[in-house]
Amino acid sequence: MLTFVGLGLYDERSITVAGREAVAAADRVFLERYTSALLGTSPNELAAYHGVDIEVLEREDVETAPESVLEAAAAGDAVMLVGGDPLVATTHVDLRLRAAEREIETTIVHGVSIASAAPSLSGLQNYRFGKATTLPFPGTFSESVPESVRQTIADNLERDLHTLVFLDIDRGEGYLAADVAADALASTFDDRLGIALARVGSHDPVVVADRLDRLAERDLGDPLHVLILPAALHEMEASALSTFADAPVDVLPTT
Repeated sequence: MLTFVGLGLYDERSITVAGREAVAAADRVFLERYTSALLGTSPNELAAYHGVDIEVLEREDVETAPESVLEAAAAGDAVMLVGGDPLVATTHVDLRLRAAEREIETTIVHGVSIASAAPSLSGLQNYRFGKATTLPFPGTFSESVPESVRQTIADNLERDLHTLVFLDIDRGEGYLAADVAADALASTFDDRLGIALARVGSHDPVVVADRLDRLAERDLGDPLHVLILPAALHEMEASALSTFADAPVDVLPTT
């Protein structure tokens, strides 16, 4: 049996009760950290919290050489720990398919995902979000904002849909900050409203709404950060941003 367990968004306490029970019952527990990261804890703290040994995997251990995981799942109960919700990344869907090819049973214990938490925290209506996109570190491409990112945002705006913009995580570069991302996007989307969120899922999350060029001057502190570029706002959405994200009334694009 291979159980994918979502760890939630921030620290060792973000896991669900069902997830914690799955970890306690496992013969072997693996942790993957490259598709997401819980910055409020560490592998050692996770292991101590659950009272188990945790085997930390590198990217290649999951994507190209997952034999240790599959063998553990074939021999007994194995758990794969993943930040957020465990099957948001296609990497883990691929691993689940590999297990199915070997007739290894799989199950999923879902965790809180940034895809639902960011809209909720911002006060925006979840059903009004279009396709999400990921902004890489400036300099990764010849242009600071790749065409695919610009097109996704533009397509969503044309359909009057909000865009959730994930910010890059890279082992060498670290974590892309919201101010850097806002500065890059401001060059394409001028004075549009942006919503920057930091440390979603922690006890001290930050939500700030303002024009992108102003967000480019705001230091939101420790990662992880994420951005939202909203379309026209329902009056309740605008009220939420004004009340909870200090959005200047003059920059709120209402319907």
